[in-house]
Amino acid sequence: MMSEELERILVRLTEPDNAVIQQATAELKQAFKDPAIIPALCAVMTGSQNPQVRQSAAVMLRMRVRKHWKKISPDHRESLKAVVLQALQQETEHTVRHSLAQLSAVLVKHETPDRWPALLTLLNQSTKSNNPQDRQVGLLLLSKVVGSNPEPFKPHYKQLLQLFGTVLQDLNNPTALYYCILTLTSITTYTGTEEMNLMRSLIPKLLVALKHLIQADQEKASEAMEVFDELMESEVSIIVPHIAEIVQFCLEISADVSLSDSLRVKALSCIAVLIRLKNKAVLKHKLLQPILKVVFPILSAAPPPGEEDPEDEENDTEGDSENPKHFAVQVIDTMALHMPPEKLFNQLLPFTQACLSSENPYERKGGLMCMAVLAEGCADHIRTKMLSSMLQTVCRSLSDNNEVVRSAALFALGQFSEHLQPDVSKFHAELMPLLHGYLSAVNHTKIGHMTKAFYALENFLENLGQEIEPYLPTLMETMLSALNNAENFKLKELAVSAIGAIANAAKEMLVPYFPPIIESLKGFLTDTREEMRALQTQALDTLSVLARTVGKDVFSPLAAECVQLGLNLTDAVDDPDLRRCTYSLFSAVSDVSPDCLTPHLTSITTVMLLSLRSTEGVTAHLDEDKQFVLLDDDDADDEGEEGDAILDEEEETEIDDRDVAGFSVENAYIDEKEDACDALGEIAFNTGVAFQPFLESSFQQVYELRDFPHEDVRRAAFGAMGQFCRAQHKVWKENPTEANHQALHKLLQVVLPCFLEAVRQDRERQVVMAVLESMNAVIKSCQGEALQAPGRLAEISNAIKDVLKKKTVCQDVGGDEADDDEQQAEYDAMLQEFAGEGIPVLASAVPAETFYPHLNDLLPLIMSKAKSSCTEADRSFSVGTIGETLHSLAGVAGGRAVAGRLSNRLLPVLVAGVKDGDAEVRNNSVFALGSLAQAAGPIVASDYPMMLSLFSNLLSKESDLRVIDNLCAALCRMIMSHVEGVPLEQVFPALVACLPLKEDMEENKTIYSCLTFLYSHNPVLVVSQLRPIISAAAHLLGMKDVDNETQNSLLMLLRALAQQHTQEFENAVMSLPDEQKNKMTMAVTQS
Repeated sequence: MMSEELERILVRLTEPDNAVIQQATAELKQAFKDPAIIPALCAVMTGSQNPQVRQSAAVMLRMRVRKHWKKISPDHRESLKAVVLQALQQETEHTVRHSLAQLSAVLVKHETPDRWPALLTLLNQSTKSNNPQDRQVGLLLLSKVVGSNPEPFKPHYKQLLQLFGTVLQDLNNPTALYYCILTLTSITTYTGTEEMNLMRSLIPKLLVALKHLIQADQEKASEAMEVFDELMESEVSIIVPHIAEIVQFCLEISADVSLSDSLRVKALSCIAVLIRLKNKAVLKHKLLQPILKVVFPILSAAPPPGEEDPEDEENDTEGDSENPKHFAVQVIDTMALHMPPEKLFNQLLPFTQACLSSENPYERKGGLMCMAVLAEGCADHIRTKMLSSMLQTVCRSLSDNNEVVRSAALFALGQFSEHLQPDVSKFHAELMPLLHGYLSAVNHTKIGHMTKAFYALENFLENLGQEIEPYLPTLMETMLSALNNAENFKLKELAVSAIGAIANAAKEMLVPYFPPIIESLKGFLTDTREEMRALQTQALDTLSVLARTVGKDVFSPLAAECVQLGLNLTDAVDDPDLRRCTYSLFSAVSDVSPDCLTPHLTSITTVMLLSLRSTEGVTAHLDEDKQFVLLDDDDADDEGEEGDAILDEEEETEIDDRDVAGFSVENAYIDEKEDACDALGEIAFNTGVAFQPFLESSFQQVYELRDFPHEDVRRAAFGAMGQFCRAQHKVWKENPTEANHQALHKLLQVVLPCFLEAVRQDRERQVVMAVLESMNAVIKSCQGEALQAPGRLAEISNAIKDVLKKKTVCQDVGGDEADDDEQQAEYDAMLQEFAGEGIPVLASAVPAETFYPHLNDLLPLIMSKAKSSCTEADRSFSVGTIGETLHSLAGVAGGRAVAGRLSNRLLPVLVAGVKDGDAEVRNNSVFALGSLAQAAGPIVASDYPMMLSLFSNLLSKESDLRVIDNLCAALCRMIMSHVEGVPLEQVFPALVACLPLKEDMEENKTIYSCLTFLYSHNPVLVVSQLRPIISAAAHLLGMKDVDNETQNSLLMLLRALAQQHTQEFENAVMSLPDEQKNKMTMAVTQS
């Protein structure tokens, strides 16, 4: 009898002796060549006395069915279906039942439920049986067959949901509850509208059932909690009516310290997701206060005696542990990103202040952590209303007597420096000494704490710009000595990273330190020891920053060598972080000297495309602990016999998706894909024609990632697609062949519809912002070419309109919440700003009449944000967008007429803006009025007197330098557009008296165009103001932040004055200080 033989083999496979196992495996391979193996395994599965053997037989049958269903004869198939159900009813061991249920699930996949009526009958009877044991088995079977094949069961969903309504009340049978909730989780994604109401009515029962399951088995309860993730992801509307009860339930679990961390973390993250998806409902149900009451004690709790919080441990490896404290902080972070700051701060500040003034160091730490995570989502609110008080708190805490508190203060300072620019940098005189105090103790401090000091320092330095100059010598001395002396690799790594941050601020000022830095970095990059890995990654990163900052002349000689270093490393070392940093280095080099990259494009793109394709770092979580697994070698030999079946303890090569409970992806591989996209886009644009052979294959690979699960990869993919379009446009401009033109349109026809789809459908605001930014850049580069497809202009205008009306998926569409439009989270406002930026871009790409109907629809949406009840940021955005749009109209065909048509609607908004209390709003309004005059010219002549008196009033009391600069530029635009409307005798001296410009250097172009225009129009007037004009011009000569075009028009004007009005010119020059006098004389005499 084959089955007895088989049982003997299977028993020997479970023995601890390797030789025995190998012998048994060889015999098993033989046995599998006989078609009778199927009935034999069936007999063992039902007849063996040994549960381990029964389970092995079930697992082998499952493998067989999955891989070789077609080779199983019809009668074997039928008997197998009958045997499985019979075995399930008589089996007493849970592990074997589990395997039998999984075998049934694979059979259903091939047979579909309708072709296996006996299965449906068994499910029906057992789940409704009076015997609790039968119900458990029935629900186990149900969860496996439905979990693996949710769609084929769709016709039965209504019936299933009614069954769940009963089972969820079976509170004394936790196992039944568990399988019931798992099944509910697996069908959620596929439910249609008719099942919605049924599901909605289950929620209260589900909450009671979960409470009982938690009492019985926390591990199962934790898994069952995932039902909320599914509901929120696929059908949040089912939850909304019950949002208060769900939050209440999650808060009870979060607050209960006797429960497992993993359960509490699930509950906290559920609250965070609800805040993200339905923040208006959370506010409407007044849930903010109860959430804060639970979250604050968690985030400020002291760790168990003798332990530290993970981030305070000396060897903290950046991993976010499954710890409730960490997730409690994330709840606050999510609030900041998704709630209107005013509403949040009113309720949050009392909690934070109580923490900060506490005697308990962990409460002080909690208060600081909370302040730190508010900075990103509520940046404007903090910058404009509370920055100095929050910074004082942080500075005070930097000298707290407890290290835990000092560490948290450093983290907060780092977050402030990253998100509250440019305002934080203004406090450098107070902050730099404190930070430097930390560095001077560099050799005596624990490295974990040092890491936090460097984090704060880097973020602060990065944004200092020219203000870094006085600190540079001391900083570089500290960093270079750390590079050369430190035995400690971690310290070297921190110093290398800090040099990158310093370079971002110092730019060319770093050149004197360049040789020693490069020597050190090269040393690190050629060392192949394993422990150098993190340091090498950082060295590549800093090298990329240096390439972009120290200036082309300094870096270009090294470019070729850097490319070679990068290529050598990717060959020698298989590490995603290292590859990612070489990609950034290649793209930085493409910016400085693209020719160095050209010879290597083949090998560079090959490596990068592999990164985009790779599924490395994606781990499948298998459902069951497979003690062993059957691997089929599908290279069956010539006689068409069965392939070899091998038993293997360790691995199963091809994992069937249905056996997989979920996938997790290591962050390093995500980052690698993201950086590969970013780099490919930039390299394509910078290397132009040389990249053409690789454009199509690169585009294909990047395009595949548009639906990638991780939002950072999607964001980078959309960015790269935009870069590819701009690259192709540049190539066509340089070689205007028909083939290049067609290639451009072929790309645009794929990319723009893909962008528009993402704006409407993507769930993540960050992704949609990136798509809008990318789309604006494409239209800016390609101009009308991007809008040639019929209907494209209308589609893009409608997408902008949808974002401004909050109708896209990532804006939480379809809520029953009343939207009091005035208050929203800052990131929601920012999303609308990205959309609004598209309006002037479109206006400059097509003739004004073509765009007018769309502009007419969009303007009211923009103007509504200029109301005095709106935030400063909204008002500034509104008048800023109007100004940029008018500026665009001034440069396109038919712009004058359209600007004239709009003037009566726009003037009241802009005039109110000039009187606004906020300097940025005044600034943008002044710019917009000047742009209106420039675009409409004589059409608005009758408004000139009103505009001039408005400006005159403003000038008499304005203290903000940028506003005064823009006021000068606006007067110049009025003069050039309609000189007859300006009483020059009064206006011109007042204008010249405000020169030179102090802040807005870009407007020098406007000023000197106007002076040149006036000199040709009315030379006497210009000569009458020669002394202040020459004095202002002397400031400008050879200035870095003035572009060449402006420098040239200034020189032309000065030379004309020197030739035609020599005496007056020389007198004016004589009154200059010596240095400027020489500069002026040199400039005028050089030809």
